[in-house]
Formats: sequence, C-alpha cells, structure tokens
Amino acid sequence: MTLIEELQRKFPGQRLKSRYIDRIAHASDGSFYRLVPRAVVFPNSVAEIQALFEISRARRVPMTFRSAGTSLSGQAVTNGILADTARYWKKMRIEKDGTRVRVQPGVIAGHINQRLDAFQRRIGPDPSSIASATIGGIIANNSGGRSVMLESNSYHCLESISFVLPNGFYIDSESRSADDQFEQACPRVAEGLLGLKKKIEADYELTEKIRRKYRMRNTMGYSLNAFLDFEKPLDILAHLLVGSEGTLGFVSEAVLRTIPIYPFRLTGLLFFENLKTFGAAIQPLAETTPQELEFMDRQALRNVQDLPGMLSLVRELPDSAVAVLAEYHCPDEQALSVVRNSTAELVNRLSLLEGSLFTEDPRLREAFWKVRTRVVPATFARHPRGTIAQIEDVVVPVARVGAFMEDLHRLFKRHPGCEEMVIFGHLTFGNVHFIINPGFNSPDEIRHYDLFMQDVVDLVVKKYEGALKGEHATGRNMAPYLEAEWGREACRIMAEVKALIDPDNLLNPGVIINPDPKANLRDLKPLPRIHPEVDLCIECGHCEWVCPSLNLTLSPRQRIVVRREIKRLQESGRDDRRLKVLVRDYQYAGIDTCAADGMCAVACPIDIDTGALTRRLRAEAVSSKGQAAAVFSSRHGAGLEGVLRASIKMGALAARGLGQRTLNRIIGLAETISGAALPKWDAAIRRPYTGHLPPTRRQGAAIVYFPSCMTRIMGTSPTPDKPALIHTFLTVAERAGIPVWLPEDCHGICCGMPFHSKGYTSAYRETLCRTLNKFWDWSREGRLPIFIDSTSCAYALRSCEAALGGDDRRRWAQMTILDPIEFIHDRLLPNLNVNRLNRSVVLHPNCAAVKLGLEEKLSRIGRQCAKSSTIPLPHNCCGFAGDRGLLFPELTKSATRAQAEEIERQGYDGYFSTNLPCEMGLSRATGKAFDSAIYLVEAATR
Repeated sequence: MTLIEELQRKFPGQRLKSRYIDRIAHASDGSFYRLVPRAVVFPNSVAEIQALFEISRARRVPMTFRSAGTSLSGQAVTNGILADTARYWKKMRIEKDGTRVRVQPGVIAGHINQRLDAFQRRIGPDPSSIASATIGGIIANNSGGRSVMLESNSYHCLESISFVLPNGFYIDSESRSADDQFEQACPRVAEGLLGLKKKIEADYELTEKIRRKYRMRNTMGYSLNAFLDFEKPLDILAHLLVGSEGTLGFVSEAVLRTIPIYPFRLTGLLFFENLKTFGAAIQPLAETTPQELEFMDRQALRNVQDLPGMLSLVRELPDSAVAVLAEYHCPDEQALSVVRNSTAELVNRLSLLEGSLFTEDPRLREAFWKVRTRVVPATFARHPRGTIAQIEDVVVPVARVGAFMEDLHRLFKRHPGCEEMVIFGHLTFGNVHFIINPGFNSPDEIRHYDLFMQDVVDLVVKKYEGALKGEHATGRNMAPYLEAEWGREACRIMAEVKALIDPDNLLNPGVIINPDPKANLRDLKPLPRIHPEVDLCIECGHCEWVCPSLNLTLSPRQRIVVRREIKRLQESGRDDRRLKVLVRDYQYAGIDTCAADGMCAVACPIDIDTGALTRRLRAEAVSSKGQAAAVFSSRHGAGLEGVLRASIKMGALAARGLGQRTLNRIIGLAETISGAALPKWDAAIRRPYTGHLPPTRRQGAAIVYFPSCMTRIMGTSPTPDKPALIHTFLTVAERAGIPVWLPEDCHGICCGMPFHSKGYTSAYRETLCRTLNKFWDWSREGRLPIFIDSTSCAYALRSCEAALGGDDRRRWAQMTILDPIEFIHDRLLPNLNVNRLNRSVVLHPNCAAVKLGLEEKLSRIGRQCAKSSTIPLPHNCCGFAGDRGLLFPELTKSATRAQAEEIERQGYDGYFSTNLPCEMGLSRATGKAFDSAIYLVEAATR
C-alpha cells in the first residue's frame, strides 16, 4: 500500500489532496522557501492527528503542521506530509468575562480580538499579520508585535494547553491529574526534561546567559527559560512548545489570559535630525514606559511621504532625519494626566525637529499611525520584480539601538543592492526590523545574500550581543546561526530537547535544529514573472482567509503560486506532462471558481487583486466571436432582460414539474455534452419582476433611483406577500419625504460588471460608457445624486475610473453615486420615525460594502431598526459573484459554510443584506430567507 492509499483510508474525499496542482499550491508559505509536499491532509480531530503521527513514524515520512502559513522564516513548508490545521480547528470560547480565551489553532487572531472587544480586552500577541495569522502559528512562533510587552507574549499568557506528542500521547494540562498522567505515560520524556533542567541550573554561565537573553525579546531556538521558570516536567514541556515552531508536537487547544484595552491614549510623533540625536533620546524615551515606541528611518519615511493623506511635514524632513512614534495607554484620566506631564517635560529635554508633538486628538493620532503602518506596504510595493521583499528581525540592547542602526546603514552601503533598504522597529524592546530585497535567480545573487547575512550575524551577535530573531522565530532562515548566537552548550541542550521528544526527527525537520551550515540557502523560492497584476506578490498569505474559494479549490496566493509554476515549466521546456496537467486543472481551480470579488486586495499589504489576473486570463481565452457576441448583448440589454425573465419562469415551471434534483441532473447532462458550465436551478432564485416600473416625477426630485438590472429582472422578496424591492424603496422614501425619480428609460442599462468579470473587455467599456452617459443626463449633469439598490453595482461604478477616458472620466468624477447602505443611513433614517422592532437580525455586509467601508453604517442601521443586530464572524464574500453561484453552486456552499454554522447555532428573526445575488446565495447556503435591508427599515417605520 502506498502512502497516498493509506492516507486515503484515513482522510476520504476532499480531506486529502495529492494532485500535482494541490501539492504545488501548498508548497509555499510566507517565507522565501519552497518545498513540495507529498500530500496535503486536513485532519479534524485529535484521533486523526495521532493517526498521522503513526503513519509518519511507520513510513519514515516527515510531517509539518500549517495553519495560515504567514510565517516569514520558512517553518511551514515540507517535502513530506503537510497537515493543514486551519480548516477544521476553529473553535473559540470567551471565558471569565473576557479575562481568558479558549481557542483552537485555526482561529484567526484578529477574530479573537473582535470577540474580546465587547469586554475591552485583547490577546497579548499583536503581530502585524494579526488580521490573517492564526493563533496556532502565533503560539508556535511566540510572535510579538509592536505593543507586546515581554510579560504579555504567548509564553507568559499561557494558562493551559492541550497537545499531541510525536509518539501519539495526548494530554490537556488543565486536567487535575495531568502531571501524573504525563509522568506515567511518558517517563523517559519527563525524566529527560528534569535532567536537562539540572544540567542547566548546574551551569552558572549558561543560566545567566538564558536569563539575560530572555530579559529582551528572543525567539531564536527553543524557550530554554522554561527550564528556569518551572519545576514540573509538564509545565516545562508546555512552555517549550511555545516558540517551538511545530517541531515538538501539535497544540490542539490553548487557554490564554487576555490583557485590558485602556481607553485613554496619548500619541506623539517625534522627529530627530539624525541617528545620533535619536540615539541620545532612546533611553529617556524608554524610561517613560510607553506601550508603543516605533522607529522609522529616513528611507522608510521617504517611501510613504507621497502617499495620499500623508502628513505634509514628512516630505519636508532633512535627508538624515528619523522619526519615532510613541504612544501611552492609560486606564483613566488621572493616569493620563501623569503621562501628559512627563511627556511635556521630556519634549523640553530632547533635541527635536520642528513639527514634533504629542496629541490626544483621535484624528491626528490616526494620521500619526498612518505614517508608521504604511511603511511596510509602501516598501513592499517598491521592491523589484523577481525579488523577495523580506523583513528581517533582530534585537539589540535598547540603550545601543542608535549605534546599531548607524552600523547597519554602513553595512547596507557595503553590499550591492542594499543602498535603499528600510529600517523600522519596536524600540521598547530594542527590536529592529529591516526590509531587504534578495533575488535568488543566479548563483551570484545567492552568494551576495549569504555574505550579507553573515555580516548581519556578526554585527548583532558579536558586537551587540543581541538576538537574531525577536518575534519571527528561527525557521530555516536562521537555523544555521543558532550556535553563533547561543553557543555550543545551549545548542547541545536544544538538540537534546528535540531528540528527547521527537527521536525520529520527523516533525518539521530542518527547522530550529539543522546541522547544515548552508540550510538557509537551500530550497529557495523561484519567482518567475507572470503578469504585472501579481508580479509583486511575495506569497505572504494575508489574502487567503477572505477568499471564498479557499476551502474548495485555490486561494489568491495559491493561484499565483500555480501560475508561477506553469511559467517555470514553460520556460524550462521540461516535464511537458506536468505542464499539461497543471494547465488543465487550473481552469476549474484557478479560473472558473475565482469569484474575482477583489477582497484579496483589501487583505493584501500592497493591494494586489488576484481577481484582475483571473479576468485577464478569462479575456485571453475569449475568442473574437465571443467578444463580438458580448458587445451585441450589451447593445440589446432590454431584450436580454426579457429573455432572462422568461428563462426564470421556464426554470420555475420545470422545477415544479420535474423536481429540482431531476432538473439539475438534466442540466448536468447538458454540461457534459456541451463541455460548458451551465446555470443550475435553485429554490433560492427569486420570482421574476413582471410589474411595470412605478410612475415617478422628474420635476422636483431630490435623488435619482436607478434599479439594478438584477432588480429589474428578479427584484422580488423571497417572502411572497411582500412588495417588490423597487416599490419598497419608493415607499420608504415617500415616508421620509424625499422625492425620488425613477427614469422610465432605465431598461437595458447596466453597470457592466457581468461583462468585466468574464473578460469581455470591449462589451464592458461600451456598456460602462453608455450607462455613465445616461447617469449624466438623469442627474442633470451631476447635480442630483444617483442611488442604486445594489451595493455591488454601486461599487462597480465608483471604482471604474481606470476604464474611462476623456469626457467620460470628467463626468464620472462630478457625479455622486450612492449604494443602499448610504442611502438608508444618510438620507432615509434621519427623516423617519423609527420604532425599533422586537427582533434579532443578522446583517451581511457583502464584499462591495466592505471595500466601500460601509460595515459600521450597516451595523447602525440594524441597531436602529431592531433590538439586536449581529454581523457574524467571519462574514466573507458569499462567492455568488454574479453568476458563479449558479454555475458552480459548490463555491457558494464552501464560501458560506462558517457563516451558516454560526447562524444555525444562534438563531435569529430576520436576515438582511444589500445585494440581490448575495441574498440568493446566502438563502441557499443557510436555509434562511435573506432579503434587502430596506425591508427591515420598512417594517420599523410603518
């Protein structure tokens, strides 16, 4: 029996992936390393984790656990079995009034904080990737972040932990008998840990080194401080697992203490003439104990100074200037007053450039933080194509940070390609980051990188006695330098820890403990150029969790990874069979099931929209005849609407006569014969809108109402006794005293999004221009706002500037286009008498609403109209994507599974969104009748 055959017996169906496209898709993490796994599995229980360990041991196949795969040091890749722990390990429970949280490894850390926000608390770790990183990876790497004090990292906030060792032993340290269970079941491990503890404590020099190194941030190697901090073997092991990078066991659950969020903030943005004046200020600044103390060098500031909305004074700074952002968090006004006085005194002592100041103004605070938070995205966006944008992470004593940075700048000048490198960091901890752009496309580039890193190691370890990793963990990247930092005896103990717990060296081998002195130069990630839209992607994975197709086919990162592999195979001219298989499988996995919703750009640090790549590939696949047919359809939009209404009627009749299942079997047979994907029938499809448009008056109108084409085709409520969507909007507008005009000649007019998403470029531009010309006329040359009853259509028309030119762009810029959320929140509700309904409702902000930043307005609508209003977490794109949900219903089912489970657990009285296709998709996925939010407003204002 082969490995794959054995795994298939344990992990049936989609919980095992062994096709080449799937293995390539999972070959990359957020680092610059790539290893192609032999299989990707999705375990969903401790028993299955134990079975995986057994298979790994029996077959001598290495295994690595991965959740989000955002790690930067190469600790989440393998050429063995890759076990994905993000898909099924998502349970979370807030306990003890928010003072602690019980969580599984697949939960995104940012979602934990969103749940804790109601208690004014958060988890201790705060990495910059918190919106996409999972708690499993954060614990495994002991990740930090800008506001993480040493006492609030995962190691110190850990209250209990459940884990599985490579020998299959499972234990929950919270159990009263856990210590006895562990020592009886694993006596060799327990005794070995105590033996190592005695060895460390008997070595005064080593003990002092451990204590010194953990008085600052340090994630290099195993957490040897556990041997000094704890007495019992289980406690030692539990804390060794923190920061072990998945090399000692699998953490199935952790209970973490949370920390309070203080409501009072004082924020300062301070500018210094050069590194010397900055260096003299570090100690006085640190002594005021700010929660956040962020540094930016002049190159970092130069990279952000021209961004929209940036503080103008950043551009005017001298060439040698540097900046520090300091922030203090206070529990009450009294504490804030103390900090206010101490910082005022501090400013008088420091040598600062003009423009430096402290503020309590939230808007100015936001402007200050924008300088800092845009550094990494702006720098990543400038890195040369074909190179990696890599954040390195070191720590030096706080008092010596200024001198270290001067040395680092001198080091940059000695190495080719490093002249414009960026330095930033968390000064509270002496934690310095710098961004480099290594290329690995030739032996010379690899050699330059090697020499540069050797110089960095010498500078950090020998001259400054610092740490090579403060929060990004060792990984493959720093494993060869472990002994350089820790010394031979400490490294020998770390190797004994690994051998004691994983004697076969099968769990994530090569990470932390690696005898190969050039391990950091092996398995480097190739980055061939594929398309301008995505060439800057560094495969960090921040985009993955928002993607509707993540758990069905591919994520945005994986689409790019596979396209790069296709390009690599094309350029090599070898392995034609693999190339053909990849191209074939990519059609469904990469193109057909991409919603092209653009949410990946929202999550991406540099705004890469992988949907743009999909649209380009779709356009390249369309023949000239196909493009011409699309243009013809666009010019006969009114007729097309009639055909679609008739088709819906026929589909409803066929479903009633044959049954939905039989009808879809017939459609499936037609797909097989034609070779094309066809729409499937579904009970959530709305009845056609057959009524005439209600008469309205243009004269005296305050706003133009443009019903979207979907509303005109099937804009009915899923509840048969409710009026159509158009009539409901007009009814509520009349109650609010807002005169609305609905143009009679709106039939056949469309935002063009259906053509755009399918790659029909000519039809899209022609449709868009025709629509905007109509809008220009209807709005009296931009004097009246235009309201569209679909958020997606409104977004499409508000983000189309790149497709416009000349007069069309000028006119577009002068028009105001409102979506339903804005119309309801800004125009209707202020003029209505609202009687809050005694109902609990669910609101779904679709992807367009998120991109327009309208989640809070939608939430306010819910709170104003109902006693309880909830936006479930997560609330990603539903995957309906125009017609994707009809052509590939499995996409919507997969995309909405988590929301459906959340809704089913809680139970609500009403379900609302602001886009008809999304409402149909959500209705089908959840079994609940989602409707437009205007129906909620109408019911609350009768």
